[in-house]
Amino acid sequence: MNDFDVPDGMDVLRVFCGPDGRYGNPLGVVRDGRGYPDDDSRQALARKLGFSETVFVDDPERGIVDIRTPELRLPFAGHPVVGAAWLLDLEILELPVGDVEARQDGEFTWITARPEWAPARTLERYASVAEVEALTGPPPGEGPLYVWAWEDEAAGRVRARSFPRRHDERGDSRSGGAGACAGCIGEDEATGAAAMLLSAELGRALNVTQGRGSQILTAPAPDGMVEVAGRVLLEVAS
Repeated sequence: MNDFDVPDGMDVLRVFCGPDGRYGNPLGVVRDGRGYPDDDSRQALARKLGFSETVFVDDPERGIVDIRTPELRLPFAGHPVVGAAWLLDLEILELPVGDVEARQDGEFTWITARPEWAPARTLERYASVAEVEALTGPPPGEGPLYVWAWEDEAAGRVRARSFPRRHDERGDSRSGGAGACAGCIGEDEATGAAAMLLSAELGRALNVTQGRGSQILTAPAPDGMVEVAGRVLLEVAS
């Protein structure tokens, strides 16, 4: 459990946890967005918390949610939508980009989204898992980078890591928690949108291990959409 105080009416989740319940991305969810009625108040809270994303629930029955980084609003992001779907237990979430279907399947929460909703990033294949794991930082370049290698191609198992590589729209390090500096550049622990893009490019279901041990599942869906799933755990409830 994190060692910081959260505002009343806010939960902290970890999304895309590994099989042992560790790792995953921290996510703040404000259950009643009316307490933060304008853009300035929402950005101020998101910046103070320092999570890569914070979700404000504007209508818990219709699933209307507002996703914020410490710096700006996002129309879509993978781990915030999976986390909100798990917490609200709804079949549909309403986002600015469109409706996202959600379902629960055992320990996994699934969402269905369009790959084009995800922020663009470079997907770079490496020859081996060892090469991916040996990286001490991102190779030179601009824009978000998702490096990956087959761990077991026949089974669809992938080893991946994700790096922002610049001060961009993703905000601070996804592996950071409250108190992390907005705009810090660090490795992303679990990036659902990137896994969704890779699944769309390869045209197949994937079982992705990212970061230190987070797990993301994907599967192609009808009409060019992709399903993304992960385990969600409640870390702090207020």
